Amino acid sequence: MSDFEKAAKDAVEAAANSEQLALIAAVLQAQQLTQQQPPAPAPAAPPSGGSNAKWVGIGAAVLVGGPFFLLAFTAAALGVAAVALSVAILALVLRSVWQDIKPK
Repeated sequence: MSDFEKAAKDAVEAAANSEQLALIAAVLQAQQLTQQQPPAPAPAAPPSGGSNAKWVGIGAAVLVGGPFFLLAFTAAALGVAAVALSVAILALVLRSVWQDIKPK
């Protein structure tokens, strides 16, 4: 084997080794990239049931329902007062009638 053929054979082996080394370097770089990726962000906490919306709803219910509650309470109080007045008048009338028919 001549020196020229030997040099050509060594060149071919060196080229094959270079390709293998390049492939190994690419694999190692890919492994490093996959290991160095930042961890996936933690899942966002689920909304706490819309706490702001809940309180806005409660406030709206109080603002709208409050006057209706007071109106209903006032109507009930007037009804009780009317019944009490009627009972008092009835008692006075019956007492007067009793006084008139009672034997002296």
